[in-house]
Amino acid sequence: MTEGTSEQSSSAALKPSDFVHLHNHTFHSVLDGLTKIHDLVDKVKELGMEAAAVTDHGTMSGILDYYKTAKKAGIKPIIGIETYVATRSRFDRDPGKDKQRFHLTVLAMNNTGFHNLMKLSTRANLEGMYYKPRIDHELLEELNEGLIVLSGCASGEIGVALKEDDYDRAREIAKWYKSILGDRYYLELQDHGHPKSNTHWDVQAKINEGLIKLSKELDIEMVVTCDGHYLTHEYQDAHEILLCVGTGSYLSDEKRMSLKDFELHLTDPRDIIDHWGEEFPEVIRNTKKIADRCDVEIELGRILIPKYPLPDGENEHSYLLRLTYQGLLQRYNGASKEEAEKLDPDEIIPKLSDEVRERAKMELGVMGNMGYEGYFLIVQDFINWGKSQGYVFGPGRGSAAGSIVSYAVRITDLDPLKYSLLFERFLNPDRISMPDIDVDMQDTCRDDVIDYCADKYGRDHVCNIVTFGTMASRSAVRDVARVLEVPYAESDRLSKLVPTGPQSAHIGTLREILQTDPDIKHEYETNPTAKRVYDFAAQLEGTIRSHGVHACGTVIAPEPLIDIIPLEMAQKGVITTQFSAPEVEDMGLLKMDFLGLSNLTIIDNCLRIVRKVYGDKVDLDNLRLDDEEAY
Repeated sequence: MTEGTSEQSSSAALKPSDFVHLHNHTFHSVLDGLTKIHDLVDKVKELGMEAAAVTDHGTMSGILDYYKTAKKAGIKPIIGIETYVATRSRFDRDPGKDKQRFHLTVLAMNNTGFHNLMKLSTRANLEGMYYKPRIDHELLEELNEGLIVLSGCASGEIGVALKEDDYDRAREIAKWYKSILGDRYYLELQDHGHPKSNTHWDVQAKINEGLIKLSKELDIEMVVTCDGHYLTHEYQDAHEILLCVGTGSYLSDEKRMSLKDFELHLTDPRDIIDHWGEEFPEVIRNTKKIADRCDVEIELGRILIPKYPLPDGENEHSYLLRLTYQGLLQRYNGASKEEAEKLDPDEIIPKLSDEVRERAKMELGVMGNMGYEGYFLIVQDFINWGKSQGYVFGPGRGSAAGSIVSYAVRITDLDPLKYSLLFERFLNPDRISMPDIDVDMQDTCRDDVIDYCADKYGRDHVCNIVTFGTMASRSAVRDVARVLEVPYAESDRLSKLVPTGPQSAHIGTLREILQTDPDIKHEYETNPTAKRVYDFAAQLEGTIRSHGVHACGTVIAPEPLIDIIPLEMAQKGVITTQFSAPEVEDMGLLKMDFLGLSNLTIIDNCLRIVRKVYGDKVDLDNLRLDDEEAY
């Protein structure tokens, strides 16, 4: 750290773009962060800054959305996480010793760092989960390449040691981090410890004092952060409500978790310059220095399809061609499977009608040019395996039913020529996106089909996809009313004034509904309790409330998923991606929709009963659709 008159005199020249917020939580810090990503980016730009970091608690689930939004707005996205560090090892789970964990701010400096950050986050979730996903010193030693680490907030290892007046322990911790990271380790001062801060906190001031001493003694550079949890000061009370929702407490509880004593919004860089610019201008400049060191380029739109295991002498193109023409001979010429399998495509093509031949040639050409032949081989394989086990699959839903290739290889059971279905709705060269085949199956076999894929492509190549539960207008009203201790009957009445169903989508957000719907507008203007509830609910609406497992989305990757995408442990005890379905596709990964349907299980049960009682085997694929007696 450098001090002196030259530094101080130059501090007046500091401008907003010289400061970068390196510690920010979005609503992906579930029930702790309130900031929506596009609002964060807009605010950063409005305040004259050129870069910002997102460091959500224990998750990278918002990173891809942030990366795309920031890039589009011309803001440099810094990819980070506020991870939890285990007291001992990430594998230790002794309630007496391991309930405490420490916060640590970690930023990706380059693409190597980005991949190490994903691995840290994944292993924290899959190996270190104990109340929260935890890493440990061993993992940091193994996976620190390309990472910049800040010492963290008052709940960090050094922060806790300094709070407890244990300077020697703080020094040993700082020395360890410096020995591992060198000049990629920074001590993190926080603004609410500055005397000029609106919510000056004595504890943080004490920590900051210790950090300044450590910086001089160990020659470790410092930065200043604001630990942003919400966008502006106006959201502070709404953030307290959010914390109450997360902890199941009332706003009136005196002993509840609260951050009301701190300003944790996206602070104006002019305020930071005013607070720190005279005495410690380097803690501001270092934030920009870190931003300049960080340069991550996430490659989107790739095609990451696993390699389908092919028979000897075949490539993807020749094998799909073979399966397609053998299937067409069976579907349109009535050949048996055995007869078709004896013939090569060249022998089959002259036997087909002009219409079938031309349609198949066109579709196979498009699939080949777009690189999706492997995709069709993978899908037909698990569907035909499932059918061979006697499982019931849907005949075809969505645009895939327009493909004659899908019909030939028995992905679907609908003849696209008979029903004049368009292939272009499913796949065309002008729509460069992964094809999407909706696979409906009886719900009792879904896990078996996923297991089959995991065995075939590797257990670490296959997993479920996350889905985020967000606060809709009505649920936000109910949550806020409970926290404010509004009687249940009144809470129920206020929530039911909010329109739901198809019409509510056209009306818009709760904020818009309060302006346009006469009943709720009248309540808002005449009832102070309603006004308070609706105001807070409007601020909370759209916030992520929970992580769950996508009803049908499953990803199959060409290499271990931990090398491509961050993973987490869902509440149901299954492994899911941290990225949602659209983002999984943005990464170029193969997303499969395995939808288990109870009505197909009912059909399967009916078929079994008919077989057992009457001895008849009903062929679902060849039922007459114009049977007058049935109608």
